[in-house]
Amino acid sequence: MKQQYFILVVAHSLHGRLRRFHVPHSAVYVVLALALLGSFSLFGMVSSYLRMVWKVTNYNTLRAEVDSLRQRYSQLEKTANQTNQQLANLQLFASEVSMAYGLKRKLEGPPDIVNEGRLVPTLRESLAEYDFLKSARIARHTPNTALYLNTKPMIWPVQGRLMSYFGARIDPFSGDGAFHAGVDISAMTGTPVRVTADGHVRFVGNMSGYGRIVIVEHPAGTQTYYAHLSRFNVLPGQSVRMGEVVAFSGATGRATTPHLHYEVRVNGSPINPYKYLQSASFAASAPKKDIPF
Repeated sequence: MKQQYFILVVAHSLHGRLRRFHVPHSAVYVVLALALLGSFSLFGMVSSYLRMVWKVTNYNTLRAEVDSLRQRYSQLEKTANQTNQQLANLQLFASEVSMAYGLKRKLEGPPDIVNEGRLVPTLRESLAEYDFLKSARIARHTPNTALYLNTKPMIWPVQGRLMSYFGARIDPFSGDGAFHAGVDISAMTGTPVRVTADGHVRFVGNMSGYGRIVIVEHPAGTQTYYAHLSRFNVLPGQSVRMGEVVAFSGATGRATTPHLHYEVRVNGSPINPYKYLQSASFAASAPKKDIPF
């Protein structure tokens, strides 16, 4: 049987010559199959490129969202620290008010409800009681600094080696750069923590990031922080002397191992505690390394 074919006629525009080409059906089918295969390949390449562009766009969007969430987390953590500090101050004030109010009632004796005739105090009585509570709070927060002999931090709170220094460092939890407001001193859980100067206990409790913490206030606007504690040995408002045990070390809060986080602050701003530690007691156990102030 004779093979079927297509005739392709080509005419020259100037000479008028005609040429005929015989194209078998099989060749036409092969060309069509190759064209179809090329179309599928091109479609696959374009779709792969579009998927890659979509994935890159989603990755950039997710990365921007992660950065935004980190910033929000930092702001929320700062707000939480401020809120905890305010709450601690309010709790301290409430305890002082309760103490002063109970002291006044004890001095006046129990009220005679039958003969008193009324339970609501007058405006004059309310103002007088407010003045009494205010004066009691001021007196409580104005310690006699003349009794404080050692007003500057002069000893190491625990005997150990410095694990982390003051200033910029890599956060052990997030892996990002962070500011370290104090120094970390190695100490096993339960090691006695000694106050480094005379003062009075400003705060005892839990604080975000610090875990269990004791804050001692000293003259001239100086405060010392003792954090990641396991348990306390003092109460708020208590006067302490240099070397007195105020707590015991631990690993509460944002801590990977048991140690003591020690801070020195002046007028609320953290300063490098190393300048106090380098010439203090237990300095022989500290590493011999020059640290910039």
